[in-house]
Amino acid sequence: MNVKFVIEYDGTEYFGSQKQLDKNTVENELLKAFKSINIDTKIILSGRTDKEVHATGQVFNTLLPSFWAKSFEKLKKVLNNKLPLSIRIKHINEVDELFHSRFSAKKRVYRYIISSKPASAFSFKYQTYVKDINEKRIKEAIVLFEGIHNFELFHKKGSDKDNFEREVFKTSFYKYKDVYVFKFTASSYLRSQIRLMVGFLLEVSRGKLSNDDLLQQLNNKKQYHKKPADPYGLYLSKVIY
Repeated sequence: MNVKFVIEYDGTEYFGSQKQLDKNTVENELLKAFKSINIDTKIILSGRTDKEVHATGQVFNTLLPSFWAKSFEKLKKVLNNKLPLSIRIKHINEVDELFHSRFSAKKRVYRYIISSKPASAFSFKYQTYVKDINEKRIKEAIVLFEGIHNFELFHKKGSDKDNFEREVFKTSFYKYKDVYVFKFTASSYLRSQIRLMVGFLLEVSRGKLSNDDLLQQLNNKKQYHKKPADPYGLYLSKVIY
């Protein structure tokens, strides 16, 4: 039986989502939880999140014995009791046998959260502090990422080396209560692509880089900026199928 899980996690203490032999990751914790209830299975994540990046809507699918079909709420409760509090299972449902969390995904939505107020002891792991924000500059610049582009100069090593082309369907920048939110919807992303885009936009906000500079880097003519924004403010919000 093919089963889809939607989960959320605080990525602060993890070396990313993907399984690693000698490091603490989200997938490692999930596999340990399954094993503790005598389920030996493999997990297919919708995509990889980097070290210290969070998720409110990560998805994975796995094969489970069919007797769990009528006990998904029980399974959710049991697994959540086994998992660290930093990882929570939100929804479980059976899916078609051809469903693949990664390859069936049509869109992935990420949000990046910044605050112009100094971080407190309770917020510094979940948002990035930036003293001054120029909303007008960011709103004018962020839409330039929309469309199909070669993001070779907006990725870190470890991405697909043969194909840097990605389609960004929609972008937005808005204020929500006391924080600012960057929102990106795309088919998929290269490693650290969003953090590098946000890092560039913050330089535009400061007036240190221009929209023309962004277009030149996006067209692979010249790299003006290659420092990614901090991971703390980044969230995988939703995967659309």
